[in-house]
Amino acid sequence: MRREQDELHRGIGMTSQRTRERLIQRLYEEGLSNAQVLEAIRRTPRHLFVDEALAHRAYEDTALPIGHNQTISQPYMVARMSELLLAAGPLDKVLEIGTGSGYQTAILAQLVERIFSVERIQGLQDRAKERMTELNLRNVVFRWGDGWEGWPALAPYNGIIVTAAASEVPQALLDQLAPGGRLVIPVGAGDVQQLLLIIREEQGFARHVLDAVRFVPLLNGPLA
Repeated sequence: MRREQDELHRGIGMTSQRTRERLIQRLYEEGLSNAQVLEAIRRTPRHLFVDEALAHRAYEDTALPIGHNQTISQPYMVARMSELLLAAGPLDKVLEIGTGSGYQTAILAQLVERIFSVERIQGLQDRAKERMTELNLRNVVFRWGDGWEGWPALAPYNGIIVTAAASEVPQALLDQLAPGGRLVIPVGAGDVQQLLLIIREEQGFARHVLDAVRFVPLLNGPLA
């Protein structure tokens, strides 16, 4: 059983290690250079996070559908947002808004001490939990709920990452950010979205507008 599981994780053909290495080379050529982030992407079997029918496309640098009108983010964006979150050094407590398939969760779980992940669609989160167990990632705690509210009971967080586009930066997330903490979030609607890096400083928040991006919208309310 263990051998079969190892073979599934390694993949074959279009999910093989050679295919993954080509993806890592492409990310590096596009300017992503954090060795820890790239190594986490290299060893994480992305094909386990998409439907079997799409497994042959898992190591393309593209977003893919995962059901419920949601997507798994393209590897470049997962790496980019992870790099931004970790740019000031190691983090011990990260809040993720939008578990989705769990792929971004799995990458960060290998890079930070603890992740607290909120997802509004229970079916997606249930599958993400199974994948964390399968990959033996035990430093993730899940909550089914409204991402706009964050997870105030466990605040503050040294880092917050949001994997869906909010119409504006949720005040609850700003309130839950620790001093010196970093929030990475796409903001906007439709085709007009920007990736923001927000850092909590002594006198308020420093906001940095980065890339033009395209994410599914951050919606209110839990959905069974």
